[in-house]
Amino acid sequence: MTTAKPASSSSQAGEFDLGALLAERGAERYELHTKYLNHQLPRMLHTIGFDKVYERGEGAHFWDADGNDYLDMLAGFGVMALGRHHPVVRKALHDVLDAQLADLTRFDCQPLPGLLAEKLLAHSPHLDRVFFGNSGTEAVETALKFARYATGKPRILYCDHAFHGLTTGSLSVNGEDGFRDGFAPLLPDTAVPLGDLPALARELKKGDVAALIVEPVQGKGVHEAPPGYLRAAQELLHKHKALLIADEVQTGLGRTGDFYAYQHEDGVEPDLVCVAKALSGGYVPVGATLGKDWIFKKVYSSMDRVLVHSASFGSNAQAMAAGLAVLSVMENEQTVAHARATGELLKSRLTALIDKYELLADVRGRGLMIGIEFGKPKSLKLRSRWTMLQAARKGLFAQMVVVPLLQHHRILTQVSGDHLEVIKLIPPLVVGEEDVDRFVDAFTAVMDDAHSGGGLMWDFGKTLIKQAVANR
Repeated sequence: MTTAKPASSSSQAGEFDLGALLAERGAERYELHTKYLNHQLPRMLHTIGFDKVYERGEGAHFWDADGNDYLDMLAGFGVMALGRHHPVVRKALHDVLDAQLADLTRFDCQPLPGLLAEKLLAHSPHLDRVFFGNSGTEAVETALKFARYATGKPRILYCDHAFHGLTTGSLSVNGEDGFRDGFAPLLPDTAVPLGDLPALARELKKGDVAALIVEPVQGKGVHEAPPGYLRAAQELLHKHKALLIADEVQTGLGRTGDFYAYQHEDGVEPDLVCVAKALSGGYVPVGATLGKDWIFKKVYSSMDRVLVHSASFGSNAQAMAAGLAVLSVMENEQTVAHARATGELLKSRLTALIDKYELLADVRGRGLMIGIEFGKPKSLKLRSRWTMLQAARKGLFAQMVVVPLLQHHRILTQVSGDHLEVIKLIPPLVVGEEDVDRFVDAFTAVMDDAHSGGGLMWDFGKTLIKQAVANR
């Protein structure tokens, strides 16, 4: 009896042609989203003039159909830490597909997850084990579950203005009401101000706290934990037999100039660490929760509990290969040191502009995670326009800066959160001095226009005001 062989790839090539499909229907992208996906996304993009058609990406740049290049200062919300289509990551994915591994049998132990866990843990030697999921919010969900089970306590503390994800558990520790509204009831968790140790101590004295989850640098507004806070919070937590969870989904893997952002402060050793985004190489979704041995052994306490927490696509070969390739690139190309040096250059160049522009209030952040905050100007003419914008909706001036950066200078940025006058810069970690020059020159031109008191920028502001009033 002979075993039938699978059809060769060449014999199947005519059955599905991705290139032909995109050539035929790619121009329908906005219509398809409007009809079948989140219909508000294309509406928003059309409103602010972000409805571009990007054809190709490489490194820290992408190109439209006319061949114009754009500088990416957003990195897919931090996913594209190595830029788009890094050749080492691409090769790793080709290699793992060509290897035709017996992946996800569920009842074996493939080598790639163990190898990636080993590599990750080498950067946080006080931690011992890893759980692989598929996203940042899954990594957070895992940490919340593990903390509750390991401590036997129900409540998680989180910080005001925190963002840890949008699934139900992660949403319960989300410090922004706009994301939470309408989705109650959530888990019984409690917010404390970032940096407020007395508030933390008061909650811990109640005896029911499993953990504090904290972003060492908050994504919303780009606010750092105050010096000494993480170490002191860790000591308080451990005194009350609670855990410290560091959410490094956006800050981890070099973003802030160290491998993890919590490493900026000596003596901080979180009990659980959540990572994702950059680990994917921009290709395959992956999340990881790193933790201490005793926590994992308590959760997986017997063979009966071997699958008490799992993920169907967790540890898949493509994600593991991407993660291994990312860590290899970061080591070989000294990505973390490059991010630190480039971030210091960009921050110093922007900080030097504060005295020049009265609308520019602050520049803060670490590494290549930088917040640019705008504030009320002193001159009467600018102050009246600022007040008009604020009355319509807080955050409109920051949006007025983001739009001309894209429209006139082909630089993609984002406002750092709803109702915030802050732009957040989280470019690929591979940006260089030439990219810094390009951004600073463009930002200077936009600020010059804003301070001139006229021009297209303030005309666009009127459009935003009308839109904001209409949405009330």
